Amino acid sequence: MAEGAPLYLDHHATTPVDERVVEAMAPWWRERFGNAASHTHRYGWEAEAGVELARESLAEALGSDDPREIVFTSGATESNNIALAGAVAPGEHLVTVVTEHPAVLDPCAALEASGVRVTRLGVAGDGLLDPAAVAGAIGDDTALVSVMAANNEIGVLQPLAEIAGVCAERGVLLHTDAAQAVGKIPFDAGALGVDLVSLCAHKLYGPKGVGALLVRRRRRDGRRIRLRPLLHGGGHERGLRPGTLPVPLVVGLGRAVALCLAEREQEAERLGGLRDRLLSRLRDELGGVELNGHAERRLPGNLNVAFEGIEADALIAETPEIAMSTGSACSSAHPEPSHVLRALGLPDARIRASVRLGLGRGTTAEAVETAAGVLVERVRKLRSVR
Repeated sequence: MAEGAPLYLDHHATTPVDERVVEAMAPWWRERFGNAASHTHRYGWEAEAGVELARESLAEALGSDDPREIVFTSGATESNNIALAGAVAPGEHLVTVVTEHPAVLDPCAALEASGVRVTRLGVAGDGLLDPAAVAGAIGDDTALVSVMAANNEIGVLQPLAEIAGVCAERGVLLHTDAAQAVGKIPFDAGALGVDLVSLCAHKLYGPKGVGALLVRRRRRDGRRIRLRPLLHGGGHERGLRPGTLPVPLVVGLGRAVALCLAEREQEAERLGGLRDRLLSRLRDELGGVELNGHAERRLPGNLNVAFEGIEADALIAETPEIAMSTGSACSSAHPEPSHVLRALGLPDARIRASVRLGLGRGTTAEAVETAAGVLVERVRKLRSVR
């Protein structure tokens, strides 16, 4: 970070590109500038080799033994749209969750307008979805269930394995938006039984503008999984995502995922300890600090807390030294209360008092102590002027 820049505690919104990722991408902008679809000369062969290496890295990270199951996209939003619109047709049924990211909820609304029946399941007060609710929602016309792996606001980890078991038993596809999960927690799509997985690079220290969709070739019962493409032209990426691949970005995604996979266990332990230290200081020195979401089933770097007696927007304005947020970056321009916190059944006062703190690779113990001190000081100040 630049000298004098705010402490960055908004890693759920985006992450800085790791220097090792930048180095991996560098040759692909000029020296190795070929089109990966050019099969008649060295430039194209080199580009294709770079893309396929990244495809192998993603397959390994997601627990797939077939790199051909990886389809590159512009990000998790596009991946979600391909998965949802590609798997569900008008007249069919789709099941999702009220706490999903807008990148799932908005496509669901568009599909609903086109004639798809959509069921949006609620969650418990800790943010967890009951697999029994999924079972109860699935009908004969259900084509897809979509449940995010890790929530982008409260960090809650959903019981995907149990939900996948329900879906497999009923012959229904399961999609998960894993943008916040991949690289941060153990994630094996094969072991979990998930059919479609969306992710993006910029949540795991890679470049913006690139992501992927894992499309398993077969369901658990052996039937082929076939999605309808949203766009047409060129037959790229198994015909699901046409267009020339951004080779430098794809290479960056592959390198970012490989680094996260290699360092995940150690980093998760480190971030979990720093998060717990931050929460402990806030609670001990302030009082009236409530944790939103399940206390244990959550991302190691996630802390979503409510400071009793203050407004989160006022705290953020009063604390320019810390980059933090009240929720999803995609919704930050809208004044409505967080749909995730509202789904937990929290009172409006607590929702308005809640901030999201996201720790990441660049967060040090010193930064956590500094952040805790600043937050304690500003919360006390705001409480004193009520």
